[in-house]
Amino acid sequence: MTDGRGTIRLGERPLVMCDVDDVVLEFVTPFQAFLESRGHRLLSRSFRLHGNIIDKKAETMVDDRSVSGLIDSFFAAQEAWQKPFVGVPETLQRLAKEADLVFLTAMPPRHAKARRQLLERFGLNYPLIALEEPKGPVVQRLHNDRPLPVAFVDDMVHNLHSVGEHVPDSLLIHLPPSVAIHKFAPVAAGHVHRVQNWTEAETLIIAHILS
Repeated sequence: MTDGRGTIRLGERPLVMCDVDDVVLEFVTPFQAFLESRGHRLLSRSFRLHGNIIDKKAETMVDDRSVSGLIDSFFAAQEAWQKPFVGVPETLQRLAKEADLVFLTAMPPRHAKARRQLLERFGLNYPLIALEEPKGPVVQRLHNDRPLPVAFVDDMVHNLHSVGEHVPDSLLIHLPPSVAIHKFAPVAAGHVHRVQNWTEAETLIIAHILS
């Protein structure tokens, strides 16, 4: 598989794959600031962006097509808005000493170059796959049934379930951010480990990949 710069080649080590938005890089908080700069506001009424963004001046709902345009514009300008959660670069650096680390980000691949540049600014020089398809088959293809541990971290339950379906022996970690909209998120199945922070996630991952 490729990360936009060449083929991803895994070593004979465990594999840790993780989402980027609201797992490695803050998303909802800077996106709210971005919306405010455009005269909009995000309402925390359900676990979705479409249908929850209003025009501040008119107090009217922004239609779905315009919301999609705002999300796309945010990704295009992500380098001006997003940054890693505190301590995440250091945590990933420690994990990278024990496993191959790959980012699996849910975003249009056309924005992968900007994302790559942003991640590298913070020393996050790990392979990156940008996609708009289910994550399970992608993790399965990359892992390719190697007899080595796999861990997957995401803030979205459907992505965790997808990976669990395709790579059943993987460690699945649900790491949602502390933002209001996530209180409406669905609950993950029993085989998914929900954690509060990267400290808890790191402990689970180390135990899994070194067992």
